[in-house]
Amino acid sequence: MSELLNYLLENEADFRRARLPALYADFNTLRTLNPDGFIANLSAWKRGLASAALAGHIPSRSSPNRNHFTLELDDSLFRSLESKQYGLPLALGTVMQDALTNGEIMPLQQFLKSKDSVYSKGWGGVPWSVLWWGLRQVGLVGAPGADGRMPKGVFVVLGNLEEGAKIFSDKTRSRTSRFERTFSKAHFRRTFEATLMGDQTLSEADFEVLVKFLSRDKGILATNGFIVKIRSSETEDAMITEEDSAIASLKELVEDLTKQTEVLSKRIEELNINAQDAVRKKNRVSALAALKSKKLAETNLSTRYVTLGQLEEVAAKIEQASDNVQLVKVMQSSTVALRNMNAEIGGADRVDEVLDSLREQMGEVDEVGNIIAEVGPGATVDEAEVDEEFEAMLAEERKKEEAIEKAQREEQQEKEADETRKRLAELEKLGPVGGKEGEGKDGKIKDANKQKEQGAATSVSTAAGKLDGMSIEEPLRVPAE
Repeated sequence: MSELLNYLLENEADFRRARLPALYADFNTLRTLNPDGFIANLSAWKRGLASAALAGHIPSRSSPNRNHFTLELDDSLFRSLESKQYGLPLALGTVMQDALTNGEIMPLQQFLKSKDSVYSKGWGGVPWSVLWWGLRQVGLVGAPGADGRMPKGVFVVLGNLEEGAKIFSDKTRSRTSRFERTFSKAHFRRTFEATLMGDQTLSEADFEVLVKFLSRDKGILATNGFIVKIRSSETEDAMITEEDSAIASLKELVEDLTKQTEVLSKRIEELNINAQDAVRKKNRVSALAALKSKKLAETNLSTRYVTLGQLEEVAAKIEQASDNVQLVKVMQSSTVALRNMNAEIGGADRVDEVLDSLREQMGEVDEVGNIIAEVGPGATVDEAEVDEEFEAMLAEERKKEEAIEKAQREEQQEKEADETRKRLAELEKLGPVGGKEGEGKDGKIKDANKQKEQGAATSVSTAAGKLDGMSIEEPLRVPAE
């Protein structure tokens, strides 16, 4: 099983085993018999091939690196999709024709040479008969249905380019300064070709297509063919200036010097090891030669570091100057904005006039309010009446509280009277206090009885004292003569 087919079976839900017979069959007859099934098969193939290309699983004969944004339509693609059980996909040509008709793919050279954006004039708007005739005239396709083959050549997959543009924007969002966003074309490729698609390197065709798409169709890049600049916003000038060229050249020179210092440092380490080996072997000539070469390399390295330091200082000054330019532009635009707003205000004299008018109008409002208050005295609240009503409410509330307290006291007295009557009844049952009952019992029982009698006598005395101060029945009121 090929790498491409294995990827489709493992990663695409439409390529499950039960669907393979329908996908590999010639489903052109479904165009009229079952339009929904026909469209489903077309979509499955187009989506699967685009996904496989973006992941780098479609082989390429024109580049050592896999293509991600372009698709080579030839017999090798057929062979990479061949299944031992189902054979070749018989309707793959129909799939590619449909993708070309709907503007999902387009010829590579047409894409690169076109000056118009792919969004301004969709390929789907071109009648298929006209487009197919044009492709046949330039040899990209054969006569439709003559040999059953799909269109031949390299085609750009627009959906994959959209995904690549999104990835590029995410990776470059943190580059804010002009120095970070300006490159020579070669430096730009070295910076992004190996990191944009994970661990896979972009092919030459992919790189050219991506730069064209990001500059012409998305407006993310500005380029003149030699310098590439990442635009900070759509309002930034899309032209490449002399300052951009100077920054790009400086960055490329700094990169070259940095690589030279790395090579020289490694060379010095190797020469030092060679000299030590020669000394151990007592080979004086080799040791001296290695040391001499080491000294020359150290001198060159020192010179490179001095030059590199100077270039980095120049780069820092350029960045500072670029920031100053942006600051001055912001201050200039802010000055214009303030001038316009001050013009709308009319100056300090107009503000004084507005404030005087405001004070005058507020004074009139107060005057009208005073007049209305004088006309309607009946609406004035009498404070004395309010105080009298408040005192009356307090007095009524106090009466209610006193009545509640009196009822609670009477209830308590009634409870105490009941308890006293119960105790008197208990005393009557006990008999006279101090009697000689229980003379035949031992001394402990007598002592206990005495203590009980004494406690009862004490309770009786206490109850009697309380009865003296209260009456169970309401006393008769004798009218005065």
